Amino acid sequence: MAIRARGASSTPQQAVAKLTDLTDVSLGDGEQAENRKEALGSLLGYATGAGAALCYGLLTPSGRSLPWPVGVSALTALAMTGSNAPLTALGTTNPREWPASAWISDAVPHLAYGITAYVAYELLRS
Repeated sequence: MAIRARGASSTPQQAVAKLTDLTDVSLGDGEQAENRKEALGSLLGYATGAGAALCYGLLTPSGRSLPWPVGVSALTALAMTGSNAPLTALGTTNPREWPASAWISDAVPHLAYGITAYVAYELLRS
């Protein structure tokens, strides 16, 4: 977003709207509802990152360190799956229809997450 000067994606807010519809939960009216969708959409992103790290920690052999290409790839894949699978299931996006530029826009931040999470995990292990 900072490099390409583009706005934030509305997909997380759309997912929150679908989830609230499915669960019959009210977020309020007008601006209040929109602000809550934006906040909850951001929290979904944090939850995805935390969930990916938790899964990685649980799947990593106890007391062993994975080689960095394997660890970074696993964390990147977990984060991408954790964000795209639920959004696809809710019908707010369809990665099969994305052009290459959209895949790159999605993969680069998830790769940055994978690198950062791997380094943090390894530093915490030592």
